[in-house]
Amino acid sequence: MVRKISLVAFSMVALVSIGCASNNNKLVSEDELGLRKTSLNDEASVKPMEFSYSKDAPGTSKKIERAFVNAPPMIPHSVEGLIPITKNNNQCLSCHMPEVAKSMGATPIPPSHFINFRPDTKMEGGKVIKEGKVVGQDIKNTSDIKLAKAKKLNQLYQGRFNCTQCHAPQANVKPLVKNNFTPDFKDEKLKSKSNLVDVINEGVDIE
Repeated sequence: MVRKISLVAFSMVALVSIGCASNNNKLVSEDELGLRKTSLNDEASVKPMEFSYSKDAPGTSKKIERAFVNAPPMIPHSVEGLIPITKNNNQCLSCHMPEVAKSMGATPIPPSHFINFRPDTKMEGGKVIKEGKVVGQDIKNTSDIKLAKAKKLNQLYQGRFNCTQCHAPQANVKPLVKNNFTPDFKDEKLKSKSNLVDVINEGVDIE
């Protein structure tokens, strides 16, 4: 009797398993894959979403809240005529340099942008790296590397001249996927101010 019950139970489990397997093996059409909802093998009907950037002039737009603590601020105004940025032509500096930013209603460039975090790096064994270029003979162990102290500059560090490398304007489009992330600002001041230069070495032992 026990054996018959076991066989019946086994048969029911097998049928359920087959049914689940058949449901899991349901094919998904190419039109259902991705966010564009069209065939992946044909680009003929694929058109980029229409969008536009803010046309507000600098100084007239509403600032965009940082995505998280020390996130590079987004550009809320039009960048027409401001890009491309070069070392010799950077119009962003006319409003965002610390000494004029407040009077212009602009976000000031933070102290971290006036520091060279890639100074001459001295190493034991006679090897030196200067501005990213290796000078001298190689050493065998990276633990011999001794980082030099960062240099504070009186002008914008030229490794930071390309503002749009981190800062970008925002397009007026509706996101295809909702973002439920909520930033946690332990200090309300960090919503509009960067303290990166004060915390850049947190959790990193360079001694």
